[in-house]
Amino acid sequence: MADEPFDLVGCLARVRQRDQVAARLLVEHLYPLVSRIVRSHLPRRVAEEDLAQDIFLKMFTRLEQYQGHVPFPHWVSRIAVTTCIDQLRAQQRRPEFRWADLSENEAEVLSNVMTDEREVLPGDALAARELVHKLLAQLNPADRLVLQLLDLEQKTIAEVSAITGWNQTLVKVRAFRARRKLQKLFRELQGKEKS
Repeated sequence: MADEPFDLVGCLARVRQRDQVAARLLVEHLYPLVSRIVRSHLPRRVAEEDLAQDIFLKMFTRLEQYQGHVPFPHWVSRIAVTTCIDQLRAQQRRPEFRWADLSENEAEVLSNVMTDEREVLPGDALAARELVHKLLAQLNPADRLVLQLLDLEQKTIAEVSAITGWNQTLVKVRAFRARRKLQKLFRELQGKEKS
């Protein structure tokens, strides 16, 4: 059977009739193609197998949309590339941040801040600043802006209100919530370091 040429048209017809064996054969036939695409577009921290499964799931759920105007492998390739790009965009919006992403200095600074073992030394200032910016990047733009203005640029609530157009109560509430989110990110990062 391994020597027989793969009958894609016949296999697709059987898949459309809900033939599970044909579906498995189709996945086996297309897996090398999908795997190559995933590897070349693989977003950080996404398992290759998970992304391939997502692609095949989309392929099967959209199978009725396939009209045959392009070769089927090209159609699947388009789904694969689009899925990878969507995953990359999702990571840019909400990038996951892990202990392993920190430099040695940043990890030490975070560890010291979280455990209050010692004050951050002046030599650690650059690492601390980079760490703060990495953590701020995890917040949504409004939260990041309010913390940037209040805590990093040391502006008053009235000044932030004038810059953003938000009333002073909203600035206070947004800053409070943003700080809590930042603390949560610190705790999650510390928890990942311990596990």
